[in-house]
Amino acid sequence: MRALVFDRNLEFRGDYPDPVAAPGESIVAVGFAGICGTDLEIARGYMQYRGVPGHEFAGRVAQSQNPALRGKRVVGEINAGCGRCAMCSAGLARHCPNRTVLGILGRDGAFAEFLRLPDANLNPIPDSMPDEVAVFVEPVAAAYEIFEQVHLSRNQTIAVIGDGRLGAIVALALKAEKYQPKVTGHHREKLARLAELGLDTAEEFSVRDKFEVVIDCSGSGSGFRRAVELVRPRGKIILKSTAAAAAEINLAPIVVNEITVIGSRCGRFEPALDALAAGKIDPRPLIDGVFALDDGLKGFEAAKNPLNFKILLRAP
Repeated sequence: MRALVFDRNLEFRGDYPDPVAAPGESIVAVGFAGICGTDLEIARGYMQYRGVPGHEFAGRVAQSQNPALRGKRVVGEINAGCGRCAMCSAGLARHCPNRTVLGILGRDGAFAEFLRLPDANLNPIPDSMPDEVAVFVEPVAAAYEIFEQVHLSRNQTIAVIGDGRLGAIVALALKAEKYQPKVTGHHREKLARLAELGLDTAEEFSVRDKFEVVIDCSGSGSGFRRAVELVRPRGKIILKSTAAAAAEINLAPIVVNEITVIGSRCGRFEPALDALAAGKIDPRPLIDGVFALDDGLKGFEAAKNPLNFKILLRAP
């Protein structure tokens, strides 16, 4: 099959082996796949991954032993647990110590014609939802994970650091649920686009601006330092960024100001599907380009452009 493959360098291959489903798995023909910040970090060495990257996708089941899945349009939760450990038994396969992760850890991903996932990971796409919306389910689910981890009051002051792909999705999810986040970033053009979507934005906060909740979506080590500067005493910092480069952290302000720091990663797909199906969030204004899989290297270059939000790859 055709695929983008990372092995110290990213390359397009037309002869990559087709996936072979294990028992309980299905083969999905990828329709659209989204390039996210984690994929760019993988190309910089994050997770020491080798294989086909990509974990945001919408597709159609091409092969399955489950007749209820055959031919269905689906999205897929990216963590495949062992099904036997305490985490899996608790419904937390995304924290299974033996898990594979689509396009990130031990499992080829979505930048290809086909992928494989356990049947239990596949979620049908509502008939009313186009693939261009469904491909955003994974990052929207990551945003909605915040609501499951942290109780937020509608009157709390919330800052989102980062005007990129994830920062935009997190801010839109907060707005969809009647919160009032303020987004900051380094790109005036992107902040202007987010303002057109009804978000409150600022190129910079003053030294007196302090927030009860700060969500770091910057994708860089400096984002955490900025979060520490912006959060109020006894406030909360939520970390959404993954980066290949290590960051130096001064823990003293966290201790002195009694700050709660929460790591936040993947989320359940059901809340995201419900929000997108209900029209609470329309992510399509964030799409800045669609590239054929064969032009995936050009797509990656477009995704590296800091002025672009979301770049999609189209497999067919």
